[in-house]
Amino acid sequence: VVISVPSGITEVEERTVINAALEAGARRVYLIEAPLAAGLGAGLDLNNPNGHMVVDIGGGTAEIAVISLGGIVCNKSVRVAGDDFNDNICEYMKKQHNMIIGERTAERVKMEVGSAVSDLENPPEDFATLGRDIVTGIPIEKYVNYKEIAHALDKSIARIETAVMEALAETPPELAADIYKTSIYLAGGGSLLRGLDTRISAKTKLQVHVADDPLRAVARGTATALKNFNKFHFLIK
Repeated sequence: VVISVPSGITEVEERTVINAALEAGARRVYLIEAPLAAGLGAGLDLNNPNGHMVVDIGGGTAEIAVISLGGIVCNKSVRVAGDDFNDNICEYMKKQHNMIIGERTAERVKMEVGSAVSDLENPPEDFATLGRDIVTGIPIEKYVNYKEIAHALDKSIARIETAVMEALAETPPELAADIYKTSIYLAGGGSLLRGLDTRISAKTKLQVHVADDPLRAVARGTATALKNFNKFHFLIK
């Protein structure tokens, strides 16, 4: 079994993951760090000396890593990702619309009108959101637009931007030059947020590319490492 784990995982957490897999019936268990799996799933050649930056925004954490020669040269991990975006939306609806919504509704709002920027070329239509009035307790409906959600998510996205800038600041000059030529790769469900690539590009002054099928990039990369174990053994620990 090959399992993807966050790059900032501790030895205790590693042992917990391995033991859980062994107790589930696995004979041998290997771990691959999520940014490496995401890079592999995005089709990057991780075995060459060129530098690649991968930003993997999942449900609980955002992983930023600079990869070269099959290893992570520098990385940042922030506990801000898709779940936090949902919490931001719930909090915004409560404060601005006096309305309480659940996590599933917040996820739907994020998918329908979620945005990282307040100026989109092809904006989505306003979304009718159902919830409970905070005063009367009766069910109500409110229309929200993408600009509102961009405002709600601003602080969380800013934390991811800061982590990206910190990782770039720690990148060796030669690898930084490679990243300038190859661009930053976004993976994970969070990278599907409208305008996120544009916003990170504006912040870093670098090209930003969203991986094909980013939602499954880590899973696909992990599967590739397992199927071609001998070829990608250098990625696995």
